[in-house]
Amino acid sequence: MKFFLKSFLFLILCGCQKSIEKDKRNVLFIIVDDLKPLLGSYGYPEIISPNIDRLASDGVLFSKAYAQQAICTASRMSFLTGKRPDYTKIWDLQTKLRDVRPEIKTIPQYFKENGYQSVGMGKVMHGAKDNDPISWTMPFITNENFKYADGYKMPANLYQSPEIHKKWDSLQRALDENPSADRGWFAVNSVMKSSNLRPLTESLDVPDDAYADGASALKTIELLKDFNDKKDNFFLTVGFQKPHLPFTPPKRYWDMYDREKINLAKFQKKSEGSPNEAYHFSGELRNYHDTEPNMDKNGILNDKKQKEVIHGYMASVSYIDAQVGKILDYLDSSGMSENTVIVFFGDHGWHLGDHGLWNKHSNFEEATRTPLIFKSPDIKGGFKNNSPVELIDIFPTICKLAGIPAPDYLDGISLFPILNRDSQNLKKFAISQYPRRCNVMRSIIGSYPDDCTLMGYAVRNDRYRYIAWVSGNFEERVSFQDNEILMEELYDYEIDPLETFSFASDSSYNEIKDDMIRDLRSIVWSK
Repeated sequence: MKFFLKSFLFLILCGCQKSIEKDKRNVLFIIVDDLKPLLGSYGYPEIISPNIDRLASDGVLFSKAYAQQAICTASRMSFLTGKRPDYTKIWDLQTKLRDVRPEIKTIPQYFKENGYQSVGMGKVMHGAKDNDPISWTMPFITNENFKYADGYKMPANLYQSPEIHKKWDSLQRALDENPSADRGWFAVNSVMKSSNLRPLTESLDVPDDAYADGASALKTIELLKDFNDKKDNFFLTVGFQKPHLPFTPPKRYWDMYDREKINLAKFQKKSEGSPNEAYHFSGELRNYHDTEPNMDKNGILNDKKQKEVIHGYMASVSYIDAQVGKILDYLDSSGMSENTVIVFFGDHGWHLGDHGLWNKHSNFEEATRTPLIFKSPDIKGGFKNNSPVELIDIFPTICKLAGIPAPDYLDGISLFPILNRDSQNLKKFAISQYPRRCNVMRSIIGSYPDDCTLMGYAVRNDRYRYIAWVSGNFEERVSFQDNEILMEELYDYEIDPLETFSFASDSSYNEIKDDMIRDLRSIVWSK
């Protein structure tokens, strides 16, 4: 009798466990490198992005989502851990997450610990050594692991040009013959640049999967089929690498646009009343051999080159949109969309000539604002939310949507009350930041040098952006004094959406500025 009772209880427990597992939602986590909200669903009809727009129409679109720092590594290590850059201690491209925060948990690691198959590919863990093996249940899938289109091997330094392949292969052989040679990114790319084989753009009539993003879309579908067959709960992270430079989408995506009809940025000057520290020299763009020959002495690209770069960015967005469409089509046709949560977003924005700037690396709107879309079987989407939110809010939100408890130490908050229409506004403001006066990376000398003493903290609410340029050692900062604010900026987007003028010294804005300084002080970075 005891045997039968134990067996009965065991079967009940097994059934409960299966029910619990069934209640978990799968997660498709899509990160797009350098993607600003230049999409049809964000009010830009000139952009051809029907698949991302379809996702937005079925989900919830956040129109005012902001990265915590507009640079790949700092942003990713922030949103993947749910902590601000002043906690992760990562403000540059070189510092590795586990070197400064060995105990911290990433989103995929947390889902792995909660019983998910956690798999990642492409550009995801930019800022973690070896793509952070502890975060995944199987080895991370890099560009070297993808299967490319028949007749094509892995792109050479991101290009498929036969000429570049030839030079690249020759360079790799030379490096193999000289073990002491510098294999660092700067050294290798300087060779390609000096050989005039590092262009800003490439337009070849090749299949989508001749490049990594096309190959990763096919790999995503392959993995989804496997998850579906095995009925495994999964957290699948896809890191698309365009529209990051160089702009190399296949020719068919370039052909979607007429370059002559492309508009240049309306305002290409520094904002009146703004400090020089708000700007940079578009160094990332200058890493390509055809940039500086097309720049004037003030660093402004000529109109022809501007149109080429903007054309490349737009074509790259449409290329990524097509890859997203392939994945969405499979989810729908397989029925997997009925149990899969999708989050789609960029790691930060990108300047396209506004303020005379290109790339990211600033606290301006174009660099910090990014698309953010959630879709879930458990929410009735099809609407847009205009309140300020932050990328650190993704971690707790995705936990709620998946059906697992969120950690209690996160800096972000769950956006679920907005997603299920219980609330329209959960945050008064979003915070972004960017350091200046620092030309030597911490990873090179072990610590930041003494001249790394300026951090720009930006507070963005519904109407305004206030930026305080704060002096002092920002590595250990938990607050700041008024006398440490060396420079200020204040932009009023209702009357000046292009940020042509800083109102920080206008006394009529003093009350607004004081309120926003209080908002900034309310963030405790050592939390």
